Amino acid sequence: QVQLVESGGGLVQAGGSLRLSCAASGSILPISALAWYRQAPGKERELIAQVTNGGITNYADSVKGRFTISRDNAKNTVYLQMINLKPEDTAVYYCNAVRLSVRWSWGQGTQVTVSS
Repeated sequence: QVQLVESGGGLVQAGGSLRLSCAASGSILPISALAWYRQAPGKERELIAQVTNGGITNYADSVKGRFTISRDNAKNTVYLQMINLKPEDTAVYYCNAVRLSVRWSWGQGTQVTVSS
């Protein structure tokens, strides 16, 4: 079972930037589409960005133009570059496969807190 370790979160002011990383203990190459998800307090986990092996990306409207997802199959790592952060981006961020049938166990996530 592949383990996922998310990192890079922290406390930033509105307008700031962060770069999140998600390191997998095994190969991510077989997984066509990988994604970043986030869960804010009292809300359900939501998919905010996804990337395929071919580099095709897709974003939720709430983060489009501000977040950039990428993957490095050689390093078994997925990244999320976040700029112009807003207080509503405050959440715990996770990565995982898009398809439920190939999804791994969730990691511990990384907390992102944006102050106004």
